[in-house]
Amino acid sequence: MGDNLLFMVLMVLIGLFCIVSSICNWNFFFENRKAYIFVKLFGRNGARIFYGILGIVLAVLAFAVKN
Repeated sequence: MGDNLLFMVLMVLIGLFCIVSSICNWNFFFENRKAYIFVKLFGRNGARIFYGILGIVLAVLAFAVKN
């Protein structure tokens, strides 16, 4: 039970971080070398949309896997 709760909280926090980063358009997030791949592929606004959707998916999956 404890491991699942920790996993769930961690996934929700990561998802929220992605959502807030995409809304606030934080430079430190989108200029990171790992995020830069998506910025180069989709453009800055496309990467913001991608990370916003990714954050929502992570948060929803955290609740779906709570068993």
